[in-house]
Amino acid sequence: MARILVVEDESAIAELVAINLRHAGHEVTLAGDAAQAQAEVDAVLPDLVVLDWMLPGQSGLNLARQWREGSRTRAMPIIMLTARAEESDKIAGLDAGADDYLAKPFSTHELMARIRAVLRRKAPETLDAVVELGGLRLDPSTRRVTRHGGAAAQELRLGPTEFRLLHFLMTHPERVHSRSQLLDRVWGDHVFIEERTVDVHVKRLRDALSTVQSAHLVETVRGAGYRISEQAHAAPA
Repeated sequence: MARILVVEDESAIAELVAINLRHAGHEVTLAGDAAQAQAEVDAVLPDLVVLDWMLPGQSGLNLARQWREGSRTRAMPIIMLTARAEESDKIAGLDAGADDYLAKPFSTHELMARIRAVLRRKAPETLDAVVELGGLRLDPSTRRVTRHGGAAAQELRLGPTEFRLLHFLMTHPERVHSRSQLLDRVWGDHVFIEERTVDVHVKRLRDALSTVQSAHLVETVRGAGYRISEQAHAAPA
């Protein structure tokens, strides 16, 4: 399951895309213009954006360029879906930062295939790349987590489940994840355990992070779940 933002001002097209994505198990958010799209991205970073070129106000092309310049959104996958079908338009869209470009009218089957392909290409990078957030540095290849910012780096001692949990949260920063989502993404949807087990491992993770003054990075969002955020502030001593 991926979180996908569909930015499209034609409601019939937006709903058609959303229905197919939801049927495939994805979580979908719709935005009808650039301002709403930016607000959605600011609130929750999606796993992929399906972006129309022709939008009210700012164009999708400018929005793609803007996202590629931002450190938080630089790696966010973008598929442009637009009526502009000339080769020069496709080149402009790809140069602006789109990962793929599909012209209208389009086949929903082709769009879904392209979305799967882009998500597959991004997944290995997320799994293997070193992740840094809030002074923490997690290296999946060496299974090490270190805290930087002082005179010397401090290494954390984490169990395998806490390591996977931290890795998932750090690769999906600022997003709120419910207990059931964390069970699916960290433990696997084939594992049958109680959702409260997540709370136990979050507490263990926070206990480990507290040894390097980083427990505050993992936030509880009341009634919703958990997220990791470098905008979180440590409680005063």
